[in-house]
Formats: sequence, structure tokens, C-alpha cells
Amino acid sequence: MTDATQPNVTHAPYPFLLTILGPVITDAHQESIRTMIAAHGLQIARADQLTASLAPTSEPFNAVLSWSLTGQPKREKELRAELLAAATDLSLDIALQSDTPHLAGRENSHRLFVFDMDSTLIQGEVIDELARLAGVGEEVAKITESAMRGELNFDESFTRRVGLLKGLPAEQALALRERIPLSPGAERLFRTLKSRGYYTAILSGGFTFFAESLQARLGIDEFHANELEIVDGKVTGRVIPPIMNGTRKAALLQQIAEREKIPLEEAVAVGDGANDLPMMQLAGMSIAYRAKPIVRAQADHSIATLGLDGLLYLIGLRDQDLHPEPAGIN
Repeated sequence: MTDATQPNVTHAPYPFLLTILGPVITDAHQESIRTMIAAHGLQIARADQLTASLAPTSEPFNAVLSWSLTGQPKREKELRAELLAAATDLSLDIALQSDTPHLAGRENSHRLFVFDMDSTLIQGEVIDELARLAGVGEEVAKITESAMRGELNFDESFTRRVGLLKGLPAEQALALRERIPLSPGAERLFRTLKSRGYYTAILSGGFTFFAESLQARLGIDEFHANELEIVDGKVTGRVIPPIMNGTRKAALLQQIAEREKIPLEEAVAVGDGANDLPMMQLAGMSIAYRAKPIVRAQADHSIATLGLDGLLYLIGLRDQDLHPEPAGIN
């Protein structure tokens, strides 16, 4: 009998919660992780299977297992580093949550979700796609990657990239709204958040014309992004100030939380690049989604093997809690 099938004999709180997520979770995966945490002084007191199965039955597929742990890790920082490395080796996501006032009943304690947009809610960087249309794709892509890794000042790199777009016809830019796909699981994520009454916002270093279309499509409560200046039907190569950098993202998160009367510890921030770290560090829970190494290392949790709907399991939801596909959609 594996841990996934053990009966829940108690509902007492535990010091740690470990969540394993992936396209499939095998007995060998579980044994490897069990051995690792045992070496650090932790034992499994309770196991909960949050998905219908741990083996794939369809594509895409989510397999999620949650372990309530007892004990005190001998070297918690080292354990977290080992779990992060193991997640990569096993093609899983592994999240270790320490006991906090919001751990028990955590599905009801996170009421504000803020998201980066490019390479988080959508599969790509809008500015890179604009650059390809303008014939400067390679040059802009290099600047984008350096900025996302934290190697360049964001404002300076952003200004340089946008400047290279001068002269691009506006109609070509706006057409991207239909061409860049959503990240996997985005629609189910927002249907579920909306059905449970959570407040959602986009805080993006991308552009308002794309964020506005996502707001309408996904039912997001508000968005903040950069406004690309367009004059006489052409991109001017400038943005209308202020630039949405990491500092501004964090300030907006704080403003939204205060306005909606939601404590910051009840906020979840999701992003993938260095520009997202200020808001992620401010939120009660930070989740790196298919992120750069610098972000994965600093975030509370990381999701790389599942779609965006995978983050719902980190706040305690199960398959039966996730909002289903609308009727008639395949």
C-alpha cells in the first residue's frame, strides 16, 4: 500500500506540508522523496491524493499528492535546495510549505492573485513578437533575455527594445492578440478563481493592448501594463510613462491589497522573470511559473511540469474543486 492510499486517521495540524505535482507520480518517485525528507528528520503523518489518479489517463494530465509532515528538519535550507534539485531530476514539482496561520484551510486564506503576463499567462513575449514583425527580432530577443535574467536595468533595456519598434504599423501589432496562445491551464485557473470569488490582476511589463484582451477573455478584475505609443497608425518607439518595472509592480500589488482590504499575506504573486521578484517577495505566497533560475531559487514554490492550473493545488484545492470546462468546449 502506498502513502497515496493510506486512510486519513487524523486532521491535526502538522508543521510542514509537502506537495508533489507532475504529469505522473510513481511509487519510485515517492520512495525517493520519502528517503530524502527522512534523512532531514521529517516523517509522513498523513497522505492526501488531490487528483483522481497519479498515473496519466488523458492529455494534459495533473497528478498531485500532498504529504503532511511531522518532525523538524535538521537543515531546512539544505532540504529545500535538495528538493528543488530533485524536482528537476524527477521531472516533478515539489513544494514544501512551513506551518503558518494560513496553512490550515489555505484554500480560503489566499484571496488575491496577481500575475505577470508575458511567458506566464501567455506562451511568449509580446515585445519579441513585435520585434520579429519589425525585422529586429534577434537584437531585441538578446536584450529581453538579459533583462529577464536580471543582468540589465529593466527601464533602460525596455526603452532600448521599444525604441527598435519605431515605424511598425499598429495593425500588425494589434493582430498579435489573436496569435499568441494562452499558457496551458490558464482558462481553468481563472474559471476556478472567479467561481470562488478571488480577486485577480495582471501586473505586466508588457503592453496594455494585450493585457486588455486577456482581461476580457479570462474575466480578470484589473490590469496594469505599459502603454505603447501609437501615432498616425504607427508605433513611435516610445511608451507612455510610467514604465511598469519591478518596483512599480510591487507598489501596485500593495495598492490593490489595501484598496480591496486584503492582507498581503493572503496574496499570491505568480511570475517568471527578475522583474517579478519585488512583487513576489511582497506577497504571502510566491510561485515561479516555468521561470528563470534566479526566480525559481527565490520563489516560495515553482511549477514547471504542469500548467497554470497546477498552482490551485498549492492552495489546497482538489480536482473536484476545480471549475470544469464549459459545456460544448473540447
